[in-house]
Amino acid sequence: YVKGVVGLAKGLRKVKSAYPLVVAVLPDVPEEHRRILENQGCIVREIEPVYPPENQTQFAMAYYVINYSKLRIWEFVEYSKMIYLDGDIQVYDNIDHLFDLPDGHFHAVMDCFCEKTWSHTPQYRIGYCQQCPDKVKWPAEMGNPPSLYFNAGMFVFEPSLVTYESLLKTLKITQPTPFAEQDFLNMFFKDIYKPIPLIYNLVLAMLWRHPENVELEKVKVVHYCAAGSKPWRYTGKEANMQREDIKMLVQKWWDIYNDESLDYRTSAAEGGTETVNLQPFLVALSEVGAVHFVAAPSAA
Repeated sequence: YVKGVVGLAKGLRKVKSAYPLVVAVLPDVPEEHRRILENQGCIVREIEPVYPPENQTQFAMAYYVINYSKLRIWEFVEYSKMIYLDGDIQVYDNIDHLFDLPDGHFHAVMDCFCEKTWSHTPQYRIGYCQQCPDKVKWPAEMGNPPSLYFNAGMFVFEPSLVTYESLLKTLKITQPTPFAEQDFLNMFFKDIYKPIPLIYNLVLAMLWRHPENVELEKVKVVHYCAAGSKPWRYTGKEANMQREDIKMLVQKWWDIYNDESLDYRTSAAEGGTETVNLQPFLVALSEVGAVHFVAAPSAA
């Protein structure tokens, strides 16, 4: 997934973000990959893995177990606010204004309940989805509807050692669930979660699950999380991957990745010292250096 983060770094330079890109990596990320990221101007930070309590939970994807390591980014207290981004995300328009969102909240885009990996839930069984709550209404006899649920591939947060310690303490006494750290973060931050528009984290499956909610020309952040959609592994063979909008978005990613003028050293040579300040103040996925560590969201 190092290619994904290189693409992200170049994409953020293209949209002239004013903040640095901090990439959290696990200890087994090869030095070669770290050098590649540093040569693209990334700040590489090693973090130790975080594991959930031992249990027999069957995660929706086996590699989700390592995704709890994401909790380490709350230790990055030298930054007052950060935007977390998965390594399979690309930013196509400047999102620096998200740093101006009110403090004291957890900002993220709502997820979709229509994926079959949600089949263990009551909302899936009755066809209810928070993306279209009026299509199938939540039955009164089932009590209150589920809390709003976000996709944890992109979020705006405030690093804090107090929050970090609380996260780890709570994790020790929390039974893991199928969507691993995404479920956990939703539970932990449910009282301060504030949804932000879909344009800040377009999970590709939304294109065929809820097309009425997607205005593709306005989308700023694309999350290449659907099976077969990651541009650097794209073959077009998986379901929905021959859609014209998917092929367009894959090509759009490659256009940025292959643009040598967006390489860090090239940009620095052309723009003087200014480029150092034109990198995004965002956190990429902690698993970026190892394919089997990179998170896929629930809608993948």
